[in-house]
Amino acid sequence: MALGPGKYDDACTAAGKLVGVTKERGGGVILIVLGGNHGNGFSCQADLATTLALPDILETLAAELRRDLLG
Repeated sequence: MALGPGKYDDACTAAGKLVGVTKERGGGVILIVLGGNHGNGFSCQADLATTLALPDILETLAAELRRDLLG
């Protein structure tokens, strides 16, 4: 994961504002874009605890997607 702003950083910031993620409250936003106006990409804005938890969160999400898609 690259550090610093991603190509969809502005959209990630907007999503964070929309859902109420703030530095004071913690949490984070990860935005995955497929076929966007800047191509495929992602942006992540999160506090340290959330960033460190991302691998487990994404692995759980992947397992749930596989289970749902395979029935």
